[in-house]
Amino acid sequence: MITGDPSQQVFWLASRALGIVAIVLLSISVGLGLAMSGRIVRGPGVTAKLRRFHEASTLVTLGLILAHGTVLLADGWLRPGLAGIAVPFALGYRTLWTGIGVIGGWLAIILGTSFYVRKWIGVRTWRRLHRWTVAVYALAVVHTIGAGTDGRSGWMIAMLLVLATPIALAFTYRVLRGAARTSAAARRRAPQHATAPAQPGAAR
Repeated sequence: MITGDPSQQVFWLASRALGIVAIVLLSISVGLGLAMSGRIVRGPGVTAKLRRFHEASTLVTLGLILAHGTVLLADGWLRPGLAGIAVPFALGYRTLWTGIGVIGGWLAIILGTSFYVRKWIGVRTWRRLHRWTVAVYALAVVHTIGAGTDGRSGWMIAMLLVLATPIALAFTYRVLRGAARTSAAARRRAPQHATAPAQPGAAR
């Protein structure tokens, strides 16, 4: 945990707080995305409302991720520099875990904003890209546990488990549902071998 005068570490504390809020909103956004893609939640007007909330939560999450990194530029102890918050594994502090966070942050920005360029890249390409959102979430969780000063505390682990459980269930449901649909489609495409009627006199 951080020791000393908190006023001397206000930017570190602010960055950590922004990161915690970001992981909470990211969990909600990813969970909503999986619920919609797996058609877990249905009803008149429900999908449209969830889609708007999903989009809004994604944009806020991206803003929090950017703020989580940039506020560290003012931290007098860490002094990461622009490369430290933008280039993977360039920061000397817990290099592996912060590097994973930088990668996750860039992927979150790319995937989160890809929605707005669907007409240029194509819906099929966008959907393929969007499948990597779960990987971004996994990177964010690993970064939260490894890089944070309280990442391994009991309350943090409990919070992450609570947030991850519905995501894991929705992801499993989506994978199983997709496998079932693929299997059903394969059966429909399979050629039907009809038995030809026996010709008179063919049997002896």
